[in-house]
Amino acid sequence: MELDYIMIIDTTAWLLAAIGGILIGLASVALLLFNGRIAGISGITGGMLLRPQGDTLWRTLFFGGLILGGLVLTLVYPDAFPSAGEGPARSYGALVVAGLLVGFGTRMGSGCTSGHGICGLSRFSPRSLVATGSFMFAGAVIVGVVRAAFGGVI
Repeated sequence: MELDYIMIIDTTAWLLAAIGGILIGLASVALLLFNGRIAGISGITGGMLLRPQGDTLWRTLFFGGLILGGLVLTLVYPDAFPSAGEGPARSYGALVVAGLLVGFGTRMGSGCTSGHGICGLSRFSPRSLVATGSFMFAGAVIVGVVRAAFGGVI
């Protein structure tokens, strides 16, 4: 029996994913231990935009850290974010609609994948288990529909 293909395993991909997961976990634990807050990005961002009195500094710093982290990653590891010519192009309109739908969905689901998927599941929350399963199922369905209907590009 002859193999028609050679499988190439990129060891850096799983290593970088593991390091990223560890850092996300550590940041979530640190926020819970030192600030008593769950690291749900939609709740942090929503709270920052609504400006409750005396509760915006840590939210702004957390949100700024997310942006700064992405910028630093772009400088240190430029291949982390492919440039426009390297992958399927996305229209700005599609990105805006997608962002609004995600924001609407996080309000409907009372949280996002970071709050439910990372913090909620680690606390054995049944509600977070259902929410995370729903997020993943809906994401898989949407990917299938977009690939089938639009060839994977919107």
